[in-house]
Amino acid sequence: MPETIAIVDFGAQYVQLIARRVRENRVHSVIVPPTVTAAQLRELHTVGLILSGGPASVYAPGAPRCGRDVLDLGLPVLGICYGMQLACVLLGGEVRGAPSAEYGRTPLEVLDAADLLAHVPTPTTVWMSHGDAVTHLDTDFVPLARTPHCACAAVRHRTRPVFGVQFHPEVTHTPAGDRIIRNFLYEVCGCCGDWQVSHVVDDAVDRIRQQVGNRGRVVCGLSGGVDSSVTAALVHAAVGDLLTCIFVDNGLLRRGERELVEATFREHFRLDLRVVDAADRFLAKLEGIVDPQEKRRIIGHQFIEVFQEEAGGFDDARFLAQGTLYPDVIESGGGVAGHAASIKLHHNVGGLPAKLGFELVEPLRDLFKDEVRRVGEHLGLPRAIVWRHPFPGPGLAVRVSGAVTRERLDLLRAADAIMTDEIRAAGWYDKISQALTVLLPVASVGVMGDERSFAGQQVVVVRFVETTDFMTADWVHADYELLGRISTRIMNEIPGINRVVYDISTKPPATIEWE
Repeated sequence: MPETIAIVDFGAQYVQLIARRVRENRVHSVIVPPTVTAAQLRELHTVGLILSGGPASVYAPGAPRCGRDVLDLGLPVLGICYGMQLACVLLGGEVRGAPSAEYGRTPLEVLDAADLLAHVPTPTTVWMSHGDAVTHLDTDFVPLARTPHCACAAVRHRTRPVFGVQFHPEVTHTPAGDRIIRNFLYEVCGCCGDWQVSHVVDDAVDRIRQQVGNRGRVVCGLSGGVDSSVTAALVHAAVGDLLTCIFVDNGLLRRGERELVEATFREHFRLDLRVVDAADRFLAKLEGIVDPQEKRRIIGHQFIEVFQEEAGGFDDARFLAQGTLYPDVIESGGGVAGHAASIKLHHNVGGLPAKLGFELVEPLRDLFKDEVRRVGEHLGLPRAIVWRHPFPGPGLAVRVSGAVTRERLDLLRAADAIMTDEIRAAGWYDKISQALTVLLPVASVGVMGDERSFAGQQVVVVRFVETTDFMTADWVHADYELLGRISTRIMNEIPGINRVVYDISTKPPATIEWE
């Protein structure tokens, strides 16, 4: 196993962000529950611990705690917010309600610029979010930094490699946060930085070979998205002709999507790809349906039926490959150290139920999305697949607001293609986390030539967002000339659309998708 930083999760809003920050510094990380034991941490090849923040007070009844034996392992420890408070309490400190709670950007004065805070400028800005604070340190702790309202904003133990920060170094609002995390990894823990994409690929291929062996065929539901595409490429590298991919054309795809998947996997990778043309079947079931959740339910159910029928044609099919990612595992209650709950069966198009009877192959279950993209590049997948924007599982059905018909799908497909062409030509595609168009069920009055137009004329929404984790998102302040070209082309080239609007909503309160 690679050297690992174990992150003890006390219910932190940013726990996945902590894990990502560690991995961005080429060190493997795992998220573990507070019930993790010292023995389990040894099995994980743990070289350091990070105690996350959390919403509780350390003295509240039922507040999560890890065992004191975890701190007695002698491993370097970094406590963040609640994690710092808990470490101090377990080792003799005292925590009370702060005289003045601190939230948001706060000036920090560094008192000891060594070890954890080496090369951190003073003063600097940090992101605070706490109501409690360490108010008393016994003689074993030394303050390293302070803010106007927090005398112990960072501390270290005199004899143990235990550090704590009251602020959040994992968020971008703390400019020196990455430096602090890097200092902990390399200066305190002595990590060598062996978490590399090539190692991830080699390890995944080895694990797939060990799991599958010669015991049967692997089927993979291929959607064309990055997760399922990288999964297919990894499994193919491991078992070759024992992999069969099934691509379901449900009639809800973007323009050229089916052709891209066929060219990539059938012609380039030379793998066994079965394309099922099920557009008529899906559209018939969606006729007259306007409720978004009902659309999703119907599409998911139909996908399962189609996939089951196609996979049933292989007598030797025993394994199902899925693009489950690490956030999926965490959010569904899974984890390491013997604390796994049932894992959701994720798929880019629809959830596959356990009753299919396959043994799961999930080579990406330890990776975040950005790591999956790097694996895809390493495997030679085309950039058009690896770096394509996210696309909802139900496809254009949830971007055609209201009733889904062939005609409305064709309108939206054309608008989406124009939008994508323009942002690529302008060099904006890689600046945008997700770009989409939505067709509204709204008749719009306009002027076509010298006549008033209304009947059959519809509205297209253009939406660009920027985000790092898709949990929150902001609208993109796009170039007006770019938006103008998109609008002009859509209205001039697509009969039936006479109005284009730009969505400037943030998430929250809005969502990225409209349905």
